[in-house]
Amino acid sequence: MMRIAIVNDMAMAVEVLRRVVTSVPSYEIAWIARDGEQAVRMCAADVPDLILMDLIMPRMDGAEACRHIMRDSPCAILVVTATVDGNASKVFEAMGWGALDAVNTPVLGISGEASGASDLLEKIAMLGKLLGKGRRVESTRTEPARRTPSVSTGVPLITIGASTGGPAALVQVLGKLPRDLRAAIAIVQHVDEHFAPRMAEWLTSQTSREVRIIRPNDRLDASVAQIASTNDHLILHSDLTLQYTTDPEDLPYRPSIDVFFRTVAGCWRGPGVGVLLTGMGTDGAQGLLALRQAGWFTIAQDQSTSVVYGMPKAAAKIDAAVEIVPIDQIAGSITRALSRAQPGERSRP
Repeated sequence: MMRIAIVNDMAMAVEVLRRVVTSVPSYEIAWIARDGEQAVRMCAADVPDLILMDLIMPRMDGAEACRHIMRDSPCAILVVTATVDGNASKVFEAMGWGALDAVNTPVLGISGEASGASDLLEKIAMLGKLLGKGRRVESTRTEPARRTPSVSTGVPLITIGASTGGPAALVQVLGKLPRDLRAAIAIVQHVDEHFAPRMAEWLTSQTSREVRIIRPNDRLDASVAQIASTNDHLILHSDLTLQYTTDPEDLPYRPSIDVFFRTVAGCWRGPGVGVLLTGMGTDGAQGLLALRQAGWFTIAQDQSTSVVYGMPKAAAKIDAAVEIVPIDQIAGSITRALSRAQPGERSRP
């Protein structure tokens, strides 16, 4: 049974959400709060499996409520708001504090059916997999990265993986990297493809570093940062073009950091630094290990600055990270690692 809380100050929205949630026999309503302040109190007394969090509310908005909840009584949070596009900055603020995803609030139609209910239920089901509801066992074995012929390049590559709390962490890293650093930057953040273009725009505005979404057949570009932009997995081909693949289909993490890191480990021949930031689950740990085994300098965010110490912790457990450092020191670690790397050679731990 998955216990789901609803936080919304609009009676009609609460009723629609209640109907959608209770339409699934394995879901039940844990409690209902009418504003962020009440939600913080209720969550402290009874932590649910998942919170459906509105953004615009009196007394305390949803983003601020996410901050308090993730600090005091952390649990999974899905932003459910009237217009995700219209509240993009608040969405990414909430995700920076630990919200996992966002979706528009379903609307009750004349016929009594809730328009947008399937989108909400799809998000809840996906998060349920991450939370272990309908539990699946994840492999702890490391598959060695496949070595394939590749094009030689002396341009450094920085690969970054992030999930829960990732938007704010990415701002810290990208914003602190030297402006004149000439290196390609490829980012995989667990975010729905609908939000990826907005996230690229938001990161650009927050860091003054251009961030572009990655389209099929794009190449890594040392003049900008690039971010995965579909619900399929980003991969690097041996000709150094970026592509997307649906395989493996059963991964709850989409796009998968592990999948991307492993393909990079198999074919990138220039200097490289791999970074794994805050996030729920274990995605990216095995991929970071593959990068380290391929001679990369690897970095994981430390526990004290992680919103959720899941992915970095998993990397630390298998000795995938050369360094484990606070978020405000990661940019410096990247810069030092690249300065030690000789042109055309891999960086070594």
